Amino acid sequence: MIEPGEAGLSVSRQCALLGLSRSSYYYEPKGESELNLELMRLIDEQYTRAPFFGEPKMTEWLNRLGYEVNHKRVERLMRVMGLQAIYPRKRLSAGGANRRKYPYLLAGLVIDHPNQVWCTDITYVRMAGSFLYLVAIMDWFSRYVLSWRLSESLEGDFCQVALKLALRRYAEPEIFNSDQGVQFSCEDFTNLLEARGIQISMEGRGRVYDNVFIERLWRSVKYEEIYLRDYQDRSEAEARLGSYFRFYNQERYHQALAYATPEEVYQGRRFAA
Repeated sequence: MIEPGEAGLSVSRQCALLGLSRSSYYYEPKGESELNLELMRLIDEQYTRAPFFGEPKMTEWLNRLGYEVNHKRVERLMRVMGLQAIYPRKRLSAGGANRRKYPYLLAGLVIDHPNQVWCTDITYVRMAGSFLYLVAIMDWFSRYVLSWRLSESLEGDFCQVALKLALRRYAEPEIFNSDQGVQFSCEDFTNLLEARGIQISMEGRGRVYDNVFIERLWRSVKYEEIYLRDYQDRSEAEARLGSYFRFYNQERYHQALAYATPEEVYQGRRFAA
């Protein structure tokens, strides 16, 4: 997104236009060893299959595959990936001391039209020799992916950029639902919602099904795209994921949507069952 040689636009100005800090642009993540990257690939696949696997079970599973690793290494790698063993779901966005707390508003709520509820989450994306984090913002009713962004770190700037893009392109939601992670509960993020009168809903810790539809999105994007590729760099990952999300929105039929596509339901051209 940032072009260092862009005529007439400095890196600082480009970052400002995108809502990014310069520190996030210049950030270079510390590399992991080839073995650790291989372990992270395996952990990612197994956790996608069995999200109830915490550090003890994951360590035992890797040992049975022939990897002589102890629980401390597995615990650290899962923490880097954003997987916390004490929760039965992905916790990429860990809470911070200064985060805001909001109630969960979706319990018992009938969600029956687009832009009633938007939701968001972050997941781990493997590459050849490295990894990225992916955030997406999705309309709950239609499963339509409104925006997404990749990042080399879990700093919250890329989540704010994704939110700004969604708010600029589409009608504002009534409710915005997320987990309690610091990326979503920090003032920079919540102020974008509160300034527009959007209600903020946050999941209780350890509640597996509070954001179930975006969890299903992650399973789809991993099995149908990420696990079929070996992205060589961020540019390839962005291009491939861009193609996949267009397919997901416009061509992929959903049984839960009476075999309509998310775009058809979001735009009111088809109705979900």
